[in-house]
Amino acid sequence: MFLENTVNHKEQFGWIEVICGSMFSGKTEELIRRLKRAQFAKQKVEIFKPAIDTRYHDEMVVSHDANEIRSTPVPAAANIAILAQGCDVVGIDEAQFFDDEIVKICNDLANQGIRVIVAGLDMDFKGNPFGPMPALMATAEYVTKVHAVCTRTGNLANYSFRKTDNDKLVMLGETEEYEPLSRAAYFYAMKKDEEK
Repeated sequence: MFLENTVNHKEQFGWIEVICGSMFSGKTEELIRRLKRAQFAKQKVEIFKPAIDTRYHDEMVVSHDANEIRSTPVPAAANIAILAQGCDVVGIDEAQFFDDEIVKICNDLANQGIRVIVAGLDMDFKGNPFGPMPALMATAEYVTKVHAVCTRTGNLANYSFRKTDNDKLVMLGETEEYEPLSRAAYFYAMKKDEEK
């Protein structure tokens, strides 16, 4: 899926890996898996998440399956550039919540020889590209799109349907607020909401 080492060992550039998909698709699980492998290989790893994401823990990146890895919560993307110096690998969770500067930060880190692994929602609850994720996907060397299972059809799900009447773009939540839906199920659910 992605290379662990560059072919040209004289080239001292890193790269960007993006893990994207809907809610409940395993993005954070895959991020943690890759970061733990790097730690096991004795690489210097730093993990960051937006300070607003306190769903499971203030300082840990935690998957829905309760796997976790220590992270540094940061209020803005600019903080990552300062704190990531001297790292071999940088992990960033919930990248859609960062400002657009995250794209420049990730590219600058990769240009310094750092492997950057970013996870985030590719679409918001309205089915639109979410924040800086499209630009991250465009500039990344490797993009992995993971899928959940649709709670209504059992097909692959790539939409995060919001079950509550809240129009705010950013709303942290879990299974009470969101459910993963396939394209067809999402289309019918949105149509039903519009008819209310």
